[in-house]
Amino acid sequence: MANTPDLAPTRRKAASAASEASAEMREEQLEIQIAQLQADLKGIAATLAKLSNDKVNEVKDAAKSEARHLQRQGQNVLEDVQDQAGEYEQQLKDKIRERPLTAVASAIGIGYVLALLSRH
Repeated sequence: MANTPDLAPTRRKAASAASEASAEMREEQLEIQIAQLQADLKGIAATLAKLSNDKVNEVKDAAKSEARHLQRQGQNVLEDVQDQAGEYEQQLKDKIRERPLTAVASAIGIGYVLALLSRH
């Protein structure tokens, strides 16, 4: 039979081998977890990129809509101003037809005043 001192080195070797196997298993598990975390991070980055692109497109659409609205408002204001200018022009023409001599005298007077102002 083997005595106790002869069995001790075998137990130490077995314990050491078990410890190394356990360490390798933990290392493999950590590598698997790191790979999973990397995949998760890539997925999160892709999701964030998609969300930011969606938001950018949403803001672009809102800006385009607002620009179209402002353009329509500007066109309406321009048409109103043109209509008013046309009305004033017609009123002026009517006044000149009613009193042609007064209109000519007024034009001469305004021209004379402008000539005096431009000399100085």
